[in-house]
Amino acid sequence: MAFVGLEDKARMEQEMSWEDRDVPVTFHQLLSRTAEKFPNSNAISFQLLSGPTDKAETLTWSQLLGKVNQAANLFRSLGVGEKDVVAYVLPNCNETLVTMMGGAVAGIVNPINPLLEPEQIAAILRETGAKVVVTLKSFPKTDVAQKVEEAVRHAPKVNTILEIDLNRYLTPPKSWLVPFLRPKMGDKEHLAHADYKNFNRELAKQPTTLTFEDSKEDRVACYFHTGGTTGMPKVAQHKYSGLIYNGWLGNTLLFTDEDVIMCPLPMFHVFAVHVIVMAAVSSGAHVVFPTPAGYRGDGVFDNFWKLIERWKVSFIITVPTAIAAKMQRPVDADISTVKTAFSGSAPLPVELFRRFEDATGVTIVEGYGLTEATCLVSCNPVDGEKKIGSIGIPFPYTDVKILQDGPDGPKECGADEIGEICISNPGVYAGNTYTEVDKNVDLYHFDKYLRTGDLGRFDEDGYLWITGRAKDLIIRGGHNIDPAEIEEALLGHDAVAFAGAIGQPDAYSGEVPCAFVELVEGASVTEKELMEYCGVHVHERAAQPKHMTILDELPKTAVGKVFKPELRKQAITRIYNGALEKAGVDARVVSVIDDKKRGLVAQLDANGSSEDDVGKVLGSFTRPWEWAA
Repeated sequence: MAFVGLEDKARMEQEMSWEDRDVPVTFHQLLSRTAEKFPNSNAISFQLLSGPTDKAETLTWSQLLGKVNQAANLFRSLGVGEKDVVAYVLPNCNETLVTMMGGAVAGIVNPINPLLEPEQIAAILRETGAKVVVTLKSFPKTDVAQKVEEAVRHAPKVNTILEIDLNRYLTPPKSWLVPFLRPKMGDKEHLAHADYKNFNRELAKQPTTLTFEDSKEDRVACYFHTGGTTGMPKVAQHKYSGLIYNGWLGNTLLFTDEDVIMCPLPMFHVFAVHVIVMAAVSSGAHVVFPTPAGYRGDGVFDNFWKLIERWKVSFIITVPTAIAAKMQRPVDADISTVKTAFSGSAPLPVELFRRFEDATGVTIVEGYGLTEATCLVSCNPVDGEKKIGSIGIPFPYTDVKILQDGPDGPKECGADEIGEICISNPGVYAGNTYTEVDKNVDLYHFDKYLRTGDLGRFDEDGYLWITGRAKDLIIRGGHNIDPAEIEEALLGHDAVAFAGAIGQPDAYSGEVPCAFVELVEGASVTEKELMEYCGVHVHERAAQPKHMTILDELPKTAVGKVFKPELRKQAITRIYNGALEKAGVDARVVSVIDDKKRGLVAQLDANGSSEDDVGKVLGSFTRPWEWAA
């Protein structure tokens, strides 16, 4: 179905209400429908290594349904009911997808980022009350098994750990070497409250049809954690209806059973699980997952275009950091099958957008979503006008309002007026977004519209633009970082009186953490020493500041709170001028203004430089620039 603009959105909504759409109630119904329709079509493929001729394993839709049924039966046999939790701490592989789907059929599935530290994994397991954890058997070049072992020691409700051995994806002689190279585990046999079992061995014992009755109505099926740099990430609840809505969007607006989707994104993230996998389940499209680490995997970027040729990919799923890496490699394969690239998780710099299109001839569609809304919110129309830097128009059945707090309550903003982006759609579980009740307080306007914390505006054409954030989160390559962790660590230093952490512009990750401090009167410490201090006391590597600035006094509000917009202006000035100087361009940032439509905008003196010279340098960043008056 064509999706050209707001007229198509309105037409679909006027055809019938969402409640009247012929969509399944449960995930198992959706998967069964697709397996019946396309039993012998390829559903998912995974290859452990990134080479274009390396071994790969493909499951058809009928095979996938059988394995999902086995997994659901296995989890039920281990005591998992509809309100019980199966967690997985896994990189990408076919078993990860089987676990995700089987967990959502048997109970509630809880994907967990395997890059988190053991204490964070344990905190999530305790918060969700997970009974079963699926993870890796100890394997070379990864410490996932060791981290989960430590985490489970502090999660007393876990009674079973199911291990997956990636060695089965290798061929000799590499597969022969793994038993000798496996990292040693601790004393897992003495985890009194949890038994270790082999996932695939236990799976094979189960029937390929469900041994229990599927859910009869909509219910919570997934727990997804947000962020991960604080001691306890928030846990969002996702219902079947939100999953199925995402699938319906993908099937209706993007994919058919003839499409092949390259998805090197992690299956602990909603972008991969809800946006891509659910769309594939709904449409019958074929999804390819290259390497356990996706884009982070060895050789993925070097082999990327050849993998596109191997699998005859029609849709590329990507993020700005991955696009930047791809543009450092030549397009060395036949990619004529590719129709579209879909980019999300962070804003895409204009220069990067143009370089990708010039190099590949493929158009990038930018979109917007968030974990709390079961993901999809808006995108630039696939068949219509694409405004670079915009996050497009809201999807059918998604109602977005730009709201400002006023004396009489929230008021809706007009065109080009900035307010908070607030969302109502079938993926928003109003009143129950988070598992912790207290975290849902003041999270909605009119008991319906989820407050995203993102600031934005609609332009006169109805396109949505993000201009900043009401909340202070730093988003590094799509990964949420709470600045409070950095600030609290710095305030633990005897010499630091005040601290403010923000995201500074970064051409690769969109933004990375940096920190500003004000010292205690008479204290003495260097910026280098404070960076080293953060290296010890900021526990998550992604949250460790990339730059430290000591100021005589931090800018503050009238009530003494650190005024971060001024810190952001300083960081933009420093980063942009540094990039211009490194490139040999003489233009310099002389001020940063807060524009009502565009947010923070750098203003430059040309100093003899051309607009093209500056654009080539600053086009790699997401924040806009202009010539000073």
